[in-house]
Amino acid sequence: MEDRVDWARFGKQMASMARDLLAQTSVDATLERITASATELVEGCDAAGILILHGRKVETLAPTHRLVVDSDALQAREGEGPCFDVARSGGGERVFRISDFTREQPRWPAYAGEARRLGIGSMMGFLLFTEDEELGALNLYSSRPGAFTEDDETAGLLLASHAAVAFSSARTHAQLERAISTRHTIGEAMGIIMGRHRLSEDEAFDVLRRYSQENNVKLRDVAAQVCAHGGFTKP
Repeated sequence: MEDRVDWARFGKQMASMARDLLAQTSVDATLERITASATELVEGCDAAGILILHGRKVETLAPTHRLVVDSDALQAREGEGPCFDVARSGGGERVFRISDFTREQPRWPAYAGEARRLGIGSMMGFLLFTEDEELGALNLYSSRPGAFTEDDETAGLLLASHAAVAFSSARTHAQLERAISTRHTIGEAMGIIMGRHRLSEDEAFDVLRRYSQENNVKLRDVAAQVCAHGGFTKP
């Protein structure tokens, strides 16, 4: 029996996707390209999204279809589900494949019944992780039972590996840009205070810091306020 996936063609598509991911200019654009790539590259995938957990609160990123949002919300409401488990794996389960939602799913009985009513026939999920961090779960959905094979699971795992690196890189870049922007804003605000009140750099920074602490406002927001208004406004 021949492979369901044309691996030579898939390899070329993955190489093109990897370059495309690195060309994205924001975290959101990177995530949207990841989920769009899942529907393009994995046979039978009708919808895809990324689930992030904040404690027990679920956040859905870059969904390609309303079904993804509804599935994540259902798992959050029931406190169970495959995507939920993978996203909070803590180094445990990293891949799952549910081939047929018309069959009983003893592990997630509450979720599975409602998932069928949402129109989910089968699904797969992959932990997005690098050596240093876990980033959530990439989840793929099909309306057809039996849509995903072992070959599709392998293809999804390869996609998720590239996606995790791109996601981590984009997030690190965004954090660096924010840090540089914040430092610039604080420096500009210090300059305004120094010029207005004839203070040294240390004294100007201390003024910003004290205002931040006394009014429970983040230092970068205090600095932005000074830059925008030429001084402090009433909290």
